Amino acid sequence: MRAALDAAPPSARIVKKIDSLLRGNLAAEIGVLAAAAPVVLDPGLPVAGRTVRDGVVQLSGVPLHETDAWRVEPGPAPSSVGAALGSLRTTVLGVDAVRGDTAAALAAALDRAPVVICDALTDDDLDAVAAAALARPDVVLAGSGGFAAAIGRSEPVSGYECSGTRIHSRPSVVLVVVGSAAEIAARQVERLLADGAREIRLPSAGETLGPGVTVLRPGAVTGATRGPSSRRSPARSPTSIRDRPPPTSCSPAGRPPGACSTSSGSTSSNRSPRSGTAPSAAARRTGATSSPGRAASAGSTRCATSSRRSRTTFRDRKAP
Repeated sequence: MRAALDAAPPSARIVKKIDSLLRGNLAAEIGVLAAAAPVVLDPGLPVAGRTVRDGVVQLSGVPLHETDAWRVEPGPAPSSVGAALGSLRTTVLGVDAVRGDTAAALAAALDRAPVVICDALTDDDLDAVAAAALARPDVVLAGSGGFAAAIGRSEPVSGYECSGTRIHSRPSVVLVVVGSAAEIAARQVERLLADGAREIRLPSAGETLGPGVTVLRPGAVTGATRGPSSRRSPARSPTSIRDRPPPTSCSPAGRPPGACSTSSGSTSSNRSPRSGTAPSAAARRTGATSSPGRAASAGSTRCATSSRRSRTTFRDRKAP
């Protein structure tokens, strides 16, 4: 990022897109910008219910650090935008200042600190901040996609030239850098490529940019692509099979669970449900005994589905 700033022409307008929930390397990136020029920062994205009041990002009116928006992040959500920027010196341009004389309020805020965090509750607030910041050629801008849209609405259209009463487009060079692993970012890239954009994968050397849109992103992952169907399921507990209840067909109404014997490594179940009790009457007649260490006979589960079938089954069964 520092190299990109050094390579930018003096007249270039620098706009840094950030995550509206303050995720990512926010402090490091804004720190690089602030080392080059004062920064006007607005993370607000009102269209998605993400606003900024008193320098605190809110989701539908709830402070970010009181929501679960950071539940997959390695640490807790910051209590304010200033807290997310760490040791950087910041000041807040409140919503009342944004809705008043924005340009004068912004100038005063830039005198107080090199990074100005701007409140925004509506798109109109974003438009006011964008217009005031664009009037200052000495600042760089950073913010959410909502702030980028406001900059686009405020900035004069470029990439066109007038000849008489006709407007002719001239080729523009656009570089889109994508470092996000989010699924929506991948879909956005695929849409750009489908519309004719060119792609450069990292690492890359000797590439040149031509007219049109070029997408720069990390190299393709080797091996099979991990999609929704290829995600690994959580490891099963070693006792998950052993602890499963027997199939419902093996416990017909009126028959105790011990009437079934299985071949899945379980012990014979001719004992009554209470631990330590004697074998059933049918088992005593045949002289069959069961012990916890003896596995059931091979074959699939054998169940008795009626009292008559039960008597026949146990009467005719030979002792092991």
